[in-house]
Amino acid sequence: MQEGLLEIADDCLVLGHRLSEWCGHAPMLEEDLALPNMALDMIGVARGLYARAGELEGAGRGEDDLAYFRGEREFRNCLLVERPNGDFARTMLRQLYFAAFMKPFWQATSASGDQVIRGIAAKAAKEVAYHIRHAGEWVIRLGDGTEESAARMGQAVEDLHRYTGEMFESSPAAQAAETAGLLPRRTEMRPDWGRVIGMIFTEAGLTLPEGVVMQTGGRAGLHGEGLGHMLAEMQSVARTHPGAVW
Repeated sequence: MQEGLLEIADDCLVLGHRLSEWCGHAPMLEEDLALPNMALDMIGVARGLYARAGELEGAGRGEDDLAYFRGEREFRNCLLVERPNGDFARTMLRQLYFAAFMKPFWQATSASGDQVIRGIAAKAAKEVAYHIRHAGEWVIRLGDGTEESAARMGQAVEDLHRYTGEMFESSPAAQAAETAGLLPRRTEMRPDWGRVIGMIFTEAGLTLPEGVVMQTGGRAGLHGEGLGHMLAEMQSVARTHPGAVW
């Protein structure tokens, strides 16, 4: 069952780290503050889920062990969250796609049979509502903006939409967590996700691609080489100084 929690924790940690890469590089000061704050939201959720997964596993592993001492093939995040930041349009669309899935997911998780998970979900649902609003405003601003910004947002849709289908698939580990009443069924999030994305795309002048072959494999530990590079950087201090505290 804990493997199902690890999948969501890995999603949040990886995307949180991706967002943190914008710190000091965002296009304006407001975003230099907003993006790291959203990253902290996601990493905070990941910490709670890792801690609970470690408790359920009962093997003595804590949040640091699960975040810093697993290899690339052991991570179970969906492929969407590990996609490189690219330009600002790509980053905002990636955030919108994921947040629009996670909001109904956390709302449904408020009925989890696990009290700790319910607490994590209640906090995360409030945070991700802001993520949708923030990213959605940027998708509309860029999609309905200049010729250049619209072209960049259109390219982001073409590049990223193929990775959205994996969010709604329940791996065997997720199915075990769903059957145990820890997590909701992921396929049930699709109507709410589609409604939010459709509404924002209409305002942005964007069109949802049709007939796209969805890319999967992240839940089975099959990732692009970019995740390995990211993990090498993210895990370097913990692996160089194992057991260090400060």
